Amino acid sequence: MMKKTILLISFILLPFLLLAQTKNITIQWGTDANKTAAVSSMKKANVSKENTFDNLRLQIDEEGLLFTDQWEDTGFADENSVEISNVSYGSLTSGELQKINKELVPDELEYSINSGKARDKIYTSVSISPVVKRNGQYRKVNSFTVSYKKGPQNRGAPFQMPITNSVLANGDWFKFKVEETGIQRIDKSFLEDLGINTDDINPRNIKVYGHGGKPLPLYNALNTEFDLPETPIKVIGEDDGSFDNGDYILFYGTSTKGYDPENETNLNPYSDESFYYVTADGGPGKRVQDMVEPTGAPTTTITTFQDYKFHEVDEYSPGKLGRRWFGNRFDIESEQTYEFAFPNIVSSVPMQVKVRAAAVSETSTSLAVSVNGTSLNPIQFSAVGNSGSSIVLSVSELSQQSGQVPAGGETVTVDLAYSNSGNPSSVGYLDYVSVEATRQLSVTDKQLAFQYKQASNLSGIGEYQVSNTAQISEIWDVTDPNFISAKQNENNASTLAFKAMMGTARKYVAVHIGNYYTPVKVNNPRVFNQDLKGSVFKGGSGNFQDVDYLIVTAPFLLQPALRLANYHKNNSGLNVKVVTTDKIYEEFSSGKQDIGAIRNFVRYIYNNASSADNRIKYLCLFGDASVDYKNRISGNNNIVPTFHTLSSTSESSSFMSDDFFGNMDENEGTIGGNTLGPDGDSLSDTDRLDIAVGRIIADEVSLANTLVDKIIAYSSKESYGNWRNNFMLISDDVDEAWEKRLEVELDALGDEISAEKPFINVKKIHIDAYQQQTSSGGERYPQVNEDIKNNIEVGALIVNYFGHGGEDGLASEYIYTKNLGSSLKNKNRYTCIVTITCQFTKFDNPQRITAGELTYWNKEGGAISLVTTTRSIGVIAGVNFNKSLAEHLFGYGLNVPETPAEALRLAKNDIGRNLRRVVFYIGDPAMHLAFPKQNVELTTINGVPINQTPPVLKALSKVKMEGRVVDENGTPLSNYSGVLSAKVFDKRVQRQTLDNDNQGFVLDFTTLGESLFNGQATVTNGNFEFEFVVPRDIQIPVGTGRVNFYAEKDNALDDQAGVDLSVQIGGINENAPEDNQGPTINLFMNDESFVSGGVTNDSPILIAKLEDENGINTASGIGHDMIAILDGDEANPIVVNDYYQAEVDDYTKGTTNYQLRDLEKGLHTLTFKAWDVYNNSATAEIQFIVAGDDELKITKVLNYPNPFVNYTEFWFNHNRPFEPLEVQVQVFTVTGKVVWTKNQIINTDGFLSRDIVWDGRDDFGDKIGKGVYVYKITVKSTLTNKQTEKFEKLVIL
Repeated sequence: MMKKTILLISFILLPFLLLAQTKNITIQWGTDANKTAAVSSMKKANVSKENTFDNLRLQIDEEGLLFTDQWEDTGFADENSVEISNVSYGSLTSGELQKINKELVPDELEYSINSGKARDKIYTSVSISPVVKRNGQYRKVNSFTVSYKKGPQNRGAPFQMPITNSVLANGDWFKFKVEETGIQRIDKSFLEDLGINTDDINPRNIKVYGHGGKPLPLYNALNTEFDLPETPIKVIGEDDGSFDNGDYILFYGTSTKGYDPENETNLNPYSDESFYYVTADGGPGKRVQDMVEPTGAPTTTITTFQDYKFHEVDEYSPGKLGRRWFGNRFDIESEQTYEFAFPNIVSSVPMQVKVRAAAVSETSTSLAVSVNGTSLNPIQFSAVGNSGSSIVLSVSELSQQSGQVPAGGETVTVDLAYSNSGNPSSVGYLDYVSVEATRQLSVTDKQLAFQYKQASNLSGIGEYQVSNTAQISEIWDVTDPNFISAKQNENNASTLAFKAMMGTARKYVAVHIGNYYTPVKVNNPRVFNQDLKGSVFKGGSGNFQDVDYLIVTAPFLLQPALRLANYHKNNSGLNVKVVTTDKIYEEFSSGKQDIGAIRNFVRYIYNNASSADNRIKYLCLFGDASVDYKNRISGNNNIVPTFHTLSSTSESSSFMSDDFFGNMDENEGTIGGNTLGPDGDSLSDTDRLDIAVGRIIADEVSLANTLVDKIIAYSSKESYGNWRNNFMLISDDVDEAWEKRLEVELDALGDEISAEKPFINVKKIHIDAYQQQTSSGGERYPQVNEDIKNNIEVGALIVNYFGHGGEDGLASEYIYTKNLGSSLKNKNRYTCIVTITCQFTKFDNPQRITAGELTYWNKEGGAISLVTTTRSIGVIAGVNFNKSLAEHLFGYGLNVPETPAEALRLAKNDIGRNLRRVVFYIGDPAMHLAFPKQNVELTTINGVPINQTPPVLKALSKVKMEGRVVDENGTPLSNYSGVLSAKVFDKRVQRQTLDNDNQGFVLDFTTLGESLFNGQATVTNGNFEFEFVVPRDIQIPVGTGRVNFYAEKDNALDDQAGVDLSVQIGGINENAPEDNQGPTINLFMNDESFVSGGVTNDSPILIAKLEDENGINTASGIGHDMIAILDGDEANPIVVNDYYQAEVDDYTKGTTNYQLRDLEKGLHTLTFKAWDVYNNSATAEIQFIVAGDDELKITKVLNYPNPFVNYTEFWFNHNRPFEPLEVQVQVFTVTGKVVWTKNQIINTDGFLSRDIVWDGRDDFGDKIGKGVYVYKITVKSTLTNKQTEKFEKLVIL
């Protein structure tokens, strides 16, 4: 029966596997950049879709030459079946010829195909060289046909391992470190120094565990150890059952030093410490076995081996990019010498010398290399920093051919001399210099590690003959650290021979009885029991429970991370686990930092879910990250590390990415394209995201708590409001002709979103539609800055920017700056900012804070999250990425869109090029944006159903609108009671851009009409009604307006939105009653108890209470804006139309709230002018005094809790609210010795500061002793430089 079933399945699958799949593909090269249309009537579709360069699939630049296309597939492609046919070639334009790197052009067409899985979807992608050199001519590929067959379909099956307990779950464990690779010796005194009572142990049970010092493989399939692996050991003297004074342990340990091909370095990029663990609990341990030799006669005799020596230090990252670091600067010292010793060198065999170095110079420079006095070909470095280039560092190396030099004496000298070509600002950097030489297989006075590399290319049996072995006790085969065998030198023979099968270059160590390495004791060697593997799936009752959401954080950020987890547990129904990095490293990478450990832990969770549908959905990396894994940069904040490419040369391709932690399949881990596969081949980046990943960038407890506070507040009742219906798009202006796409694509996207989500009020800011102004700092758009600020502060669910940008802000005209990002006042109306533009949030350089970070960190407003770039992506590529993102971010066709982190995951999987990696989600990945649910309907106007012919809304006519709240299927919600916000807009406005930069392009576009009414109404049993008078300032021609609704349910976290697009507006009511009386205005500052002439802070809130029998005009008619004028500055009125809202069920009354900023101390006068809908005006005035106390005062200094164990907060009151203060806390012993210092800028909105916290550790991170200590708090004003200080006492338990 089984055979029949298998045959039947094979018969069914055979056509599926053998049937060729065919796709015809066209490469969009675009038109020549110099041939640009310059007419305002240009069709958007022609600009956005036709004759445009395909950035998301086609790469032609100095760094790459590749075309990649992908599609969703029904099965995995057979990579060996791909065929390319029907290739159509064309000639390259002059502009294209200038762009391509000629060295990357192949002589023949190169192509490949592969398939990958993203959760439940299979994607197949084809990659092809878009340019070839045929008959000496460069030709581009215009189109081709790809054919392929489906291969085995089990590739997407998840790798699973049993859910087991960690070895660390039980017993007594102790940690130590290894500093040299080789045979390590542990004696009785060392074990006792660790804390082991050797008198009570059975030496047969001694076990040593550890991964060693090498980094974990990047490729998922090569990671098979999901716990501490046990290493075989040899215990001398264990046979008597006791561990005596003369007994000792031998084991093979590896340090963090030694060449690693995947990272192209001799130093572990993540850590300088290699830890091992020892325990004597449990059963017998793994031991070194006797070597089993083949029995046949040897076909090869081996008397030599290849020895490898290197010099490398990692001190500099010139571009603050990538995981490749450099050392040994060549500027002041332009000549440097390195010597390497090779005893018993074989002079007849050439050596292989490698030198990799880098340079930063505006001109071409070089590095002269000589070995033992013989000059080799110099290493050439290209100029960097050219306009339009993303290259910031030129890296080059000695060619393999040039590096083959004759061997000489036992000392090899390498001389390097850097030539700056006359440019004194040029700097050279050494990556490493290494020498591989062949030596006689003869022991000196040290243990000898040896490998005969040619063995991998031989067959048969080889006999290794090692001479001078009188002091060698045995030879260990350490090829597989998990299975080590030994050949004994039983008679202390002077020559020791053994046999091994050829075909593998095996690694051996000759154990010298007088030369063992000694491990190093670490601080706090005791390792507490832990069991991530065994506990992560346990629910509250101890039963299995799938993990929905994992938060990975550092130990000191555990408290705020747990707050976030509890919030989602209680409000989102998610099973959230919070795990600290130290525990992950302990269990998955032997205690040392390694990004692979975090990824492997996530994979363990993902692959052991109870079903595919229950696999982990969200991963939050709760902590900042840095380009510096090892704390070499001053002020480094590498809290939870991220992936960095090996390349450190480019602001675009040398990227960081958290995608690494969300690619779960066996054939993934290829991000960046330098991953080595099982055969040692370099793999291209084909990873597809399986998990939505987000990062909360915080490096202090106070900041982390602020960010969690914002997340919790975002869904609180205080955050509800009609601002959730708003979306703002911003486009850069056209500085070059091709940039017209920015404006065109923005307009198209805005219209697309309006069509897909009609209830969203799309506010377009084309900055080229504003008047450009010239300032001392360059061209500026001051009104754009003001409008962006106002729209964010009024409230916008999402802000999306298209255009140029950088770390300091957006656009060359600085329409958005660091200062604006940090000073936004939109508390409880936090926005999601999408900026797919260059380096807006390059957060991995701790020495340069970006505008994106400041916007995110803003305590009083700013962003709740960012979909943002951390490296250069290219403007047009960013535009195309944005279009792919919008569908998922806004949830086309969905009532409740996915979280923005999930939207980004889906968008990234839609794109083939690795530029997608530079886009990050900053924020909580499990947080949904505050989209209201549907729907709210308008039913009647002045009693006439809208499906008939309701009356036209004429100027000065009184209108009554009625409606209802319904569910997404249109069923009335009769039990719904709450408050409705209604906003009536005039007809859409036709506008044009101004072509400020004279590029010959003018865009015609439409935008929202003016707001005619912004009021509120009570919703009872799902029904509502409201009245208002139409302002005189409407556009008179009759046309279609817009009524936007937002309903908030009473006593529930529930809101709905809707829109009516049928209402007709225009004309004038000739029979309107007369009204010649302006509105009544009452002004206050901060609260309604304020009396004119009172004292305020320097950023008070203006409160204007307005009343008029016919209502207040907010329609922005010419000269009829609602304005505030401060201190008589009529040239700069503050327009506050958008800050006004009528009261519930009363259109005659309403309130304007507007926060002023950074006022000078002293007396101020504010004049407020408003108009009613009849255009009658009124003016009111208020005076207030901004307090300015020259003397800085602090009172009520204390720390809480006190006494404490490992957490306390320093509290004090001060008289400088809203002002940045420099605070220093110093803790002293009672004898006056400083044990801890903390410097921090604090900024409070009240008089109490509690931002500074301490964990009871000194400046070196060590726990200090119990007792009484004195602390001093020094506070300095950043504005006046005044300072004060106070002393208090604290107690540590």
